[in-house]
Order: sequence, then C-alpha cells, then structure tokens
Amino acid sequence: MKVLVTGSAGFIGSALCLKLLERGNTIYGIDNHNDYYSTSLKEDRLNRHINHPNYTHFRVDIADRDALVGIFNTYKPEYVVNLAAQAGVRYSIDNPSSYIDSNLVGFGNILECSRQFDVKHLVYASSSSVYGANKNIPYSIHHNVDHPVSLYAATKKANELMAHTYSHLFAIPTTGLRFFTVYGPWDRPDMALQKFTKAILADKAIKVFNYGNHKRDFTYIDDIIDGVIHVLDRPATSNPVWDGKKADPGTSIDPWRLYNIGSNKPYKLLDYINALEKNLGKKAKKELLPMQPGDVEHTYADITDLIKDFDYKPSTKLEDGIRYFVQWYVKYHNITL
Repeated sequence: MKVLVTGSAGFIGSALCLKLLERGNTIYGIDNHNDYYSTSLKEDRLNRHINHPNYTHFRVDIADRDALVGIFNTYKPEYVVNLAAQAGVRYSIDNPSSYIDSNLVGFGNILECSRQFDVKHLVYASSSSVYGANKNIPYSIHHNVDHPVSLYAATKKANELMAHTYSHLFAIPTTGLRFFTVYGPWDRPDMALQKFTKAILADKAIKVFNYGNHKRDFTYIDDIIDGVIHVLDRPATSNPVWDGKKADPGTSIDPWRLYNIGSNKPYKLLDYINALEKNLGKKAKKELLPMQPGDVEHTYADITDLIKDFDYKPSTKLEDGIRYFVQWYVKYHNITL
C-alpha cells in the first residue's frame, strides 16, 4: 500500500506517517516547512520517521503544480491523505492569501493529480469550523453548513465541494474528515494547549476568550489517527438511497463521504484549563476576554456515522490526554516540574 501524505511534518501528518509505517506501508511525505510556526518543531517531528526505509520526504508546496505532478508521476501513490493546509482561524483574518494558495489552489492540485494518476482513495482534512453559524448541537454531517464565520472555514467547506465535483465527474472516491479540536504531544505552538502551558509555567496570564464559556469537543491525537486509518482503508462509496429531492449534505449518489471525528464529549474551556493546572501543579493567571471574531461558541461532534460505518469510538479521556501532553512537553523542553 503506497500512501502519499501531505503535511507530513505537521502535527497530525507526522503522527499518521508513524502509524502507517508501523504497519508496513510505503509512505511519500510532502511538506513545505513554512514558518507559520517553529520550523524546528517540524524538523523534530520529521526526524521521528525520515530515516525509515519505507519513507521518502519532499520539501514541496502543494500549490506548486509541476512539482506535485512530478512526484505523482514518479512514485504512483495508490492512496492520498491531504493534511497540508494553512491552519488557524484567527490567522486567516489578517493573512487571507495564505489560505487561498494552500487550501484552495493546493487542494485543487491534489484533486487533479488524484484524477490523472488513478488514486484509489483520497482522504482529506476538513474541519469542525465549517459548521460556522449553525446552532444545531451536536454537529452532524447531515446538517447544512453554508454559513462559515471565518475564511479558514470557508476554504474547508470549499474543499468538500471541490472533492464532490471530482467524485461526480471522474468517480474518484473521496472522503472528508471534519476534525474537532485535536490536541496532544507534538501539537502546534499556536494552539491553546501549548500557549497555555508556556504561559502558566512562566507565570504569565493566559487569554481566555468568551470568558471561558467556550465548549470544545477536544480529541486526542491517537484517536484522530485511528479514525483516519479506518477511513483510508475503505474507499468512499455512493449512498444508494440518496435522493436529490431531499439532498443529504453528508453523503452522495457519487463515491463521496464526510465524517466527523471528535470525542463526542465537549468540555468547557475552563475544565480544560483546570486539567492542565492539575498536571502542571500550578494555577493559571486568567485574563477573561469576550468572544473573538471568527470563533464559534461551542463544538460538539455527532460521530454516529463513523461508529456505524467503521465501528469507531474514541477512547482517550481528556484528563489522560492532557497528562500525556504535559509529559511530552516537559521532556521536549527539558523542564522540571
């Protein structure tokens, strides 16, 4: 099984490469190593698997069409997992062009290469942010998601639509995975867990938006990877009872599917902080602030379809996941608690 993984020096991408290599797959990793956050962290993640005999790495941007075509043409991957994207809701407010280039142009190139080189299954990262202004809780793939509240969310919704077009026109099996607040060891330094940990240890105040009343469906990295692999191994199929008069937003008459991957158990942000404080043995200084533009108040994943189709259930409790993160963080930064 030859798998191309984009974003292979990223938080989720690197973890996925490790698991796929463990089970004997041949992996081609692509990452542009941009400086959105510490490139040294990306290199350290990559060092965990770059020397594996079944791994080949390319420092390429998926927006570079010619380079991407060259990789597909030479190595002929059978499966593709697209995790490369410009991440971050708030960053998209001030840097929209980064999202257009990576999340739209880059994803278009991935789709076109998948068509040209007969990829058996394209799995790609969407996001819980696509639910936007939707107030129906828990979020279901069968809900309408036409009201994004950030450009990042809009690009992820666009990815789902672009993938559907290719599934319809060229019968390419595509599956979009809406990730819900992924956390754990090796995560990004711009994410809440690393920002909070760094600030607490330095006796600095943490910014707590929406006065701590956010609820998030925090999902541990190992549970995310387990879900991705389950989905990857079974190419998307059509829904034989799909009816265009009562169009289901989460399935199609074409080989196109969407799934939520979350813990299915949202926690208040303050509970998340409390668990972090407990593991650090130190209280946080909190700066309580109103809601930020582009944020949504709550996320809560309905994972009924993922359970039904793949017998998938997340197993990591928040308290355990934060403990694993803190253990990694202090070791990685050589900190004594």
